[in-house]
Amino acid sequence: MKAKTKKIIIGSLGLAVGLPLAFTLGILGWISTLNRTNGAIISSGETRHYLLYVPRTYNRSSRTPLVISLHAASFWPALQMQIDRWNEEADKHGFLVVYPSATGVLRFWRTTGPGLELEAKFLYDLMAKLEFSYKIDPARVYITGYSNGGGMTLAMACRLSRRLGAVGTVAAGARSLSQKLLQDSAPVPLIAFHGTADRVIPFAGGRSKIGRIFFPRVRDWVDQWAQRNGCDGATAETRITANVSRLTYSDCSDHADVILYTISLGGHSWPGGKPLPELYVGRTNNEINASSLMWDFFVQHPRVPK
Repeated sequence: MKAKTKKIIIGSLGLAVGLPLAFTLGILGWISTLNRTNGAIISSGETRHYLLYVPRTYNRSSRTPLVISLHAASFWPALQMQIDRWNEEADKHGFLVVYPSATGVLRFWRTTGPGLELEAKFLYDLMAKLEFSYKIDPARVYITGYSNGGGMTLAMACRLSRRLGAVGTVAAGARSLSQKLLQDSAPVPLIAFHGTADRVIPFAGGRSKIGRIFFPRVRDWVDQWAQRNGCDGATAETRITANVSRLTYSDCSDHADVILYTISLGGHSWPGGKPLPELYVGRTNNEINASSLMWDFFVQHPRVPK
Protein backbone atom coordinates (compact mmCIF):
# COMPACT_ATOMS: atom_id res chain seq x y z
CA MET A 1 0.00 0.00 0.00
CA LYS A 2 1.47 3.37 -1.00
CA ALA A 3 2.34 5.72 1.87
CA LYS A 4 0.06 8.52 0.65
CA THR A 5 -2.90 6.20 0.21
CA LYS A 6 -2.26 4.60 3.60
CA LYS A 7 -2.25 8.03 5.27
CA ILE A 8 -5.54 8.97 3.62
CA ILE A 9 -7.17 5.72 4.72
CA ILE A 10 -5.96 6.16 8.30
CA GLY A 11 -7.50 9.62 8.46
CA SER A 12 -10.75 8.62 6.81
CA LEU A 13 -11.22 5.62 9.09
CA GLY A 14 -10.79 7.77 12.17
CA LEU A 15 -13.12 10.41 10.80
CA ALA A 16 -15.86 7.96 9.88
CA VAL A 17 -15.85 5.97 13.10
CA GLY A 18 -14.73 8.72 15.44
CA LEU A 19 -11.66 6.92 16.78
CA PRO A 20 -8.38 8.29 18.17
CA LEU A 21 -5.40 8.09 15.82
CA ALA A 22 -3.57 5.45 17.86
CA PHE A 23 -6.54 3.11 17.78
CA THR A 24 -7.09 3.84 14.11
CA LEU A 25 -3.51 2.79 13.40
CA GLY A 26 -4.13 -0.44 15.29
CA ILE A 27 -7.32 -1.13 13.36
CA LEU A 28 -5.54 -0.44 10.09
CA GLY A 29 -2.76 -2.85 10.99
CA TRP A 30 -5.33 -5.48 11.89
CA ILE A 31 -7.25 -5.27 8.65
CA SER A 32 -4.54 -4.32 6.16
CA THR A 33 -3.62 -7.97 5.70
CA LEU A 34 -7.29 -8.78 5.14
CA ASN A 35 -7.94 -5.98 2.65
CA ARG A 36 -8.32 -8.17 -0.38
CA THR A 37 -10.90 -8.94 -3.02
CA ASN A 38 -11.07 -11.71 -5.59
CA GLY A 39 -13.42 -10.31 -8.21
CA ALA A 40 -14.23 -7.17 -10.15
CA ILE A 41 -16.82 -5.97 -12.63
CA ILE A 42 -17.38 -2.81 -14.65
CA SER A 43 -20.66 -1.16 -13.66
CA SER A 44 -21.76 2.25 -14.94
CA GLY A 45 -18.22 2.84 -16.15
CA GLU A 46 -16.69 2.17 -12.71
CA THR A 47 -14.50 -0.77 -11.74
CA ARG A 48 -16.16 -2.29 -8.69
CA HIS A 49 -14.62 -4.97 -6.49
CA TYR A 50 -16.00 -7.79 -4.38
CA LEU A 51 -14.92 -10.76 -2.28
CA LEU A 52 -16.72 -14.01 -3.08
CA TYR A 53 -16.87 -17.04 -0.80
CA VAL A 54 -17.82 -20.41 -2.31
CA PRO A 55 -17.98 -23.12 0.38
CA ARG A 56 -16.80 -26.66 -0.17
CA THR A 57 -20.38 -27.76 0.38
CA TYR A 58 -21.51 -25.86 -2.72
CA ASN A 59 -23.31 -28.24 -5.09
CA ARG A 60 -23.03 -27.12 -8.72
CA SER A 61 -25.94 -29.33 -9.74
CA SER A 62 -28.44 -27.60 -7.43
CA ARG A 63 -29.85 -24.09 -7.37
CA THR A 64 -28.03 -22.27 -4.59
CA PRO A 65 -28.97 -19.25 -2.45
CA LEU A 66 -26.84 -16.11 -2.47
CA VAL A 67 -26.24 -13.79 0.49
CA ILE A 68 -24.85 -10.30 -0.23
CA SER A 69 -23.19 -8.73 2.82
CA LEU A 70 -22.52 -4.96 2.85
CA HIS A 71 -19.78 -3.52 5.07
CA ALA A 72 -19.92 -0.43 7.29
CA ALA A 73 -18.52 2.95 6.22
CA SER A 74 -14.70 2.95 5.96
CA PHE A 75 -14.57 -0.82 6.32
CA TRP A 76 -13.58 -3.45 3.76
CA PRO A 77 -15.25 -6.56 2.37
CA ALA A 78 -12.75 -8.83 4.14
CA LEU A 79 -13.28 -7.04 7.45
CA GLN A 80 -17.03 -7.48 7.06
CA MET A 81 -16.39 -11.17 6.40
CA GLN A 82 -14.49 -11.37 9.69
CA ILE A 83 -17.15 -9.49 11.64
CA ASP A 84 -20.35 -11.18 10.48
CA ARG A 85 -18.97 -14.72 10.08
CA TRP A 86 -21.37 -15.47 7.26
CA ASN A 87 -18.87 -17.96 5.84
CA GLU A 88 -19.53 -20.27 8.79
CA GLU A 89 -23.22 -20.36 7.90
CA ALA A 90 -22.35 -20.89 4.23
CA ASP A 91 -20.21 -23.89 5.16
CA LYS A 92 -23.10 -25.41 7.10
CA HIS A 93 -25.82 -24.80 4.52
CA GLY A 94 -24.03 -24.67 1.16
CA PHE A 95 -24.87 -21.16 -0.09
CA LEU A 96 -22.63 -18.48 -1.59
CA VAL A 97 -21.68 -15.22 0.15
CA VAL A 98 -20.39 -12.13 -1.63
CA TYR A 99 -18.94 -9.06 0.07
CA PRO A 100 -19.08 -6.07 -2.31
CA SER A 101 -16.93 -2.99 -1.79
CA ALA A 102 -18.26 0.55 -1.63
CA THR A 103 -16.36 3.32 -3.41
CA GLY A 104 -14.22 6.32 -2.52
CA VAL A 105 -11.56 6.88 0.11
CA LEU A 106 -14.16 6.43 2.84
CA ARG A 107 -15.72 3.38 1.16
CA PHE A 108 -19.16 4.78 1.92
CA TRP A 109 -22.40 3.40 0.46
CA ARG A 110 -24.34 6.11 -1.37
CA THR A 111 -27.93 5.88 -0.15
CA THR A 112 -29.42 8.98 -1.79
CA GLY A 113 -29.51 10.85 -5.10
CA PRO A 114 -27.69 9.74 -8.26
CA GLY A 115 -25.26 7.69 -6.17
CA LEU A 116 -28.09 5.43 -5.07
CA GLU A 117 -28.84 4.54 -8.67
CA LEU A 118 -25.18 3.70 -9.28
CA GLU A 119 -25.10 1.43 -6.23
CA ALA A 120 -28.33 -0.28 -7.28
CA LYS A 121 -26.90 -0.87 -10.77
CA PHE A 122 -23.67 -2.27 -9.29
CA LEU A 123 -25.48 -4.74 -7.04
CA TYR A 124 -27.85 -5.68 -9.87
CA ASP A 125 -24.89 -6.28 -12.19
CA LEU A 126 -23.11 -8.29 -9.50
CA MET A 127 -26.14 -10.52 -9.02
CA ALA A 128 -26.35 -11.03 -12.78
CA LYS A 129 -22.67 -12.01 -13.03
CA LEU A 130 -22.89 -14.50 -10.18
CA GLU A 131 -26.12 -15.96 -11.56
CA PHE A 132 -24.30 -16.48 -14.87
CA SER A 133 -21.19 -18.02 -13.28
CA TYR A 134 -22.93 -20.14 -10.61
CA LYS A 135 -26.28 -21.87 -10.35
CA ILE A 136 -27.85 -19.18 -8.14
CA ASP A 137 -31.50 -19.60 -7.21
CA PRO A 138 -33.10 -16.28 -8.27
CA ALA A 139 -35.84 -16.75 -5.66
CA ARG A 140 -33.30 -16.94 -2.84
CA VAL A 141 -31.11 -13.87 -3.14
CA TYR A 142 -30.73 -11.91 0.11
CA ILE A 143 -28.95 -8.73 1.20
CA THR A 144 -27.65 -7.97 4.68
CA GLY A 145 -25.69 -4.99 5.96
CA TYR A 146 -23.97 -3.43 8.94
CA SER A 147 -24.27 0.27 9.89
CA ASN A 148 -24.00 2.29 6.65
CA GLY A 149 -24.24 -1.07 4.88
CA GLY A 150 -27.50 -1.64 6.75
CA GLY A 151 -28.84 1.65 5.45
CA MET A 152 -27.79 0.58 1.97
CA THR A 153 -29.55 -2.75 2.49
CA LEU A 154 -32.83 -0.98 3.25
CA ALA A 155 -32.42 1.25 0.21
CA MET A 156 -31.79 -1.81 -1.98
CA ALA A 157 -34.83 -3.56 -0.51
CA CYS A 158 -36.80 -0.66 -1.99
CA ARG A 159 -34.84 -0.20 -5.21
CA LEU A 160 -34.47 -3.93 -6.00
CA SER A 161 -37.55 -5.20 -4.20
CA ARG A 162 -38.54 -7.54 -7.04
CA ARG A 163 -35.14 -9.26 -7.01
CA LEU A 164 -34.84 -10.09 -3.31
CA GLY A 165 -36.30 -12.71 -1.02
CA ALA A 166 -35.63 -10.85 2.24
CA VAL A 167 -33.12 -8.51 3.90
CA GLY A 168 -31.37 -8.28 7.24
CA THR A 169 -29.71 -5.36 9.04
CA VAL A 170 -27.48 -4.80 12.07
CA ALA A 171 -27.15 -1.32 13.59
CA ALA A 172 -28.66 0.14 10.42
CA GLY A 173 -28.49 3.83 9.61
CA ALA A 174 -32.05 4.17 8.31
CA ARG A 175 -32.15 7.94 7.81
CA SER A 176 -32.34 8.31 4.04
CA LEU A 177 -35.44 6.36 3.01
CA SER A 178 -37.83 8.70 1.22
CA GLN A 179 -41.57 8.15 1.26
CA LYS A 180 -41.49 7.82 -2.52
CA LEU A 181 -38.88 5.08 -2.35
CA LEU A 182 -40.91 3.23 0.26
CA GLN A 183 -44.23 3.58 -1.58
CA ASP A 184 -42.90 2.67 -5.04
CA SER A 185 -41.55 -0.73 -3.99
CA ALA A 186 -43.05 -4.11 -3.19
CA PRO A 187 -43.07 -5.63 0.33
CA VAL A 188 -39.77 -7.23 1.37
CA PRO A 189 -39.38 -9.26 4.60
CA LEU A 190 -37.03 -7.66 7.12
CA ILE A 191 -35.11 -8.93 10.14
CA ALA A 192 -33.25 -6.22 12.08
CA PHE A 193 -30.91 -6.11 15.09
CA HIS A 194 -30.04 -3.04 17.16
CA GLY A 195 -28.40 -2.41 20.52
CA THR A 196 -29.88 -0.01 23.05
CA ALA A 197 -26.40 1.35 23.90
CA ASP A 198 -25.39 2.02 20.29
CA ARG A 199 -23.60 5.40 20.36
CA VAL A 200 -23.11 5.62 16.60
CA ILE A 201 -26.75 5.13 15.62
CA PRO A 202 -28.79 5.73 18.79
CA PHE A 203 -31.59 3.26 19.44
CA ALA A 204 -33.75 6.09 20.84
CA GLY A 205 -32.99 8.30 17.85
CA GLY A 206 -31.29 11.66 17.77
CA ARG A 207 -27.80 12.81 16.87
CA SER A 208 -24.94 10.36 16.68
CA LYS A 209 -22.33 10.68 19.43
CA ILE A 210 -19.56 10.76 16.82
CA GLY A 211 -21.02 13.24 14.36
CA ARG A 212 -23.85 15.59 13.57
CA ILE A 213 -26.01 13.08 11.71
CA PHE A 214 -29.58 12.76 13.02
CA PHE A 215 -31.18 9.31 13.04
CA PRO A 216 -34.82 8.34 13.62
CA ARG A 217 -35.82 6.17 16.55
CA VAL A 218 -35.23 2.53 15.59
CA ARG A 219 -38.72 1.41 16.59
CA ASP A 220 -40.19 4.21 14.43
CA TRP A 221 -38.46 3.22 11.19
CA VAL A 222 -39.19 -0.48 11.82
CA ASP A 223 -42.87 0.43 12.38
CA GLN A 224 -42.73 2.34 9.11
CA TRP A 225 -41.30 -0.70 7.34
CA ALA A 226 -44.06 -2.88 8.78
CA GLN A 227 -46.65 -0.42 7.44
CA ARG A 228 -44.94 -0.55 4.05
CA ASN A 229 -45.21 -4.35 4.16
CA GLY A 230 -48.91 -4.14 4.95
CA CYS A 231 -48.58 -5.67 8.42
CA ASP A 232 -51.94 -5.03 10.09
CA GLY A 233 -51.90 -7.60 12.88
CA ALA A 234 -50.91 -7.11 16.49
CA THR A 235 -47.23 -6.88 17.40
CA ALA A 236 -45.86 -9.36 19.91
CA GLU A 237 -42.68 -8.90 21.95
CA THR A 238 -40.90 -11.92 23.41
CA ARG A 239 -37.90 -12.14 25.71
CA ILE A 240 -35.38 -14.44 23.99
CA THR A 241 -32.46 -14.27 26.42
CA ALA A 242 -31.59 -12.21 29.48
CA ASN A 243 -30.61 -9.26 27.27
CA VAL A 244 -32.41 -9.86 23.97
CA SER A 245 -36.06 -9.38 23.04
CA ARG A 246 -37.81 -10.03 19.73
CA LEU A 247 -40.61 -7.86 18.33
CA THR A 248 -42.70 -9.55 15.63
CA TYR A 249 -45.21 -7.91 13.29
CA SER A 250 -47.97 -10.17 12.00
CA ASP A 251 -50.41 -10.46 9.08
CA CYS A 252 -48.09 -8.86 6.53
CA SER A 253 -48.70 -8.73 2.77
CA ASP A 254 -47.06 -11.49 0.72
CA HIS A 255 -45.81 -13.06 3.99
CA ALA A 256 -43.35 -10.14 4.22
CA ASP A 257 -42.75 -10.55 7.94
CA VAL A 258 -40.91 -7.93 9.99
CA ILE A 259 -38.85 -8.80 13.09
CA LEU A 260 -36.78 -6.53 15.33
CA TYR A 261 -34.27 -7.94 17.83
CA THR A 262 -33.44 -5.44 20.56
CA ILE A 263 -30.17 -6.06 22.41
CA SER A 264 -30.16 -4.50 25.87
CA LEU A 265 -26.87 -2.63 26.44
CA GLY A 266 -25.67 -3.81 23.04
CA GLY A 267 -23.33 -1.50 21.16
CA HIS A 268 -22.64 -0.71 17.53
CA SER A 269 -21.68 -4.31 16.91
CA TRP A 270 -22.74 -7.56 15.21
CA PRO A 271 -24.36 -9.95 17.74
CA GLY A 272 -22.50 -13.24 17.78
CA GLY A 273 -19.87 -11.88 15.39
CA LYS A 274 -16.24 -10.92 15.78
CA PRO A 275 -16.17 -8.08 18.32
CA LEU A 276 -14.54 -4.74 17.67
CA PRO A 277 -12.91 -3.05 20.69
CA GLU A 278 -15.61 -2.41 23.30
CA LEU A 279 -14.11 0.92 24.35
CA TYR A 280 -15.08 2.41 21.01
CA VAL A 281 -18.12 0.51 19.68
CA GLY A 282 -19.62 -0.89 22.88
CA ARG A 283 -20.52 -4.43 23.81
CA THR A 284 -20.90 -7.30 21.39
CA ASN A 285 -23.69 -9.58 22.57
CA ASN A 286 -22.96 -13.30 22.28
CA GLU A 287 -26.29 -14.59 23.56
CA ILE A 288 -27.54 -14.76 19.98
CA ASN A 289 -25.93 -15.08 16.55
CA ALA A 290 -27.35 -12.50 14.13
CA SER A 291 -26.11 -14.28 11.00
CA SER A 292 -27.58 -17.61 12.08
CA LEU A 293 -30.93 -16.02 12.93
CA MET A 294 -30.92 -14.13 9.64
CA TRP A 295 -30.32 -17.35 7.73
CA ASP A 296 -33.20 -19.09 9.52
CA PHE A 297 -35.38 -16.12 8.54
CA PHE A 298 -34.15 -16.13 4.95
CA VAL A 299 -34.88 -19.83 4.52
CA GLN A 300 -38.50 -19.11 5.38
CA HIS A 301 -38.73 -16.24 2.89
CA PRO A 302 -37.94 -17.09 -0.71
CA ARG A 303 -38.87 -14.35 -3.14
CA VAL A 304 -42.58 -14.10 -3.82
CA PRO A 305 -43.33 -13.22 -7.49
CA LYS A 306 -44.54 -9.61 -7.59
